[in-house]
Amino acid sequence: MATNLALDDDLIEQARQLGGLRTKRDVVTQALMEYVQRRKQAQLLNLFGTIELDEGFDPHTQRRVERKSADV
Repeated sequence: MATNLALDDDLIEQARQLGGLRTKRDVVTQALMEYVQRRKQAQLLNLFGTIELDEGFDPHTQRRVERKSADV
């Protein structure tokens, strides 16, 4: 999808050099990927304290049960 954007050339150049990127397109793509990643991380952080944990949960027992059913 072709898109024309008016971007700050100095800012793009700084980002290009800092990221070791070759093109403006690479800079914008990398910036968008990092933006999306940060937003997803923020959403995960908002979940902390909202999920009840089972204090008696034993992951080792769970793994043994999964392995036995896979062997059958």
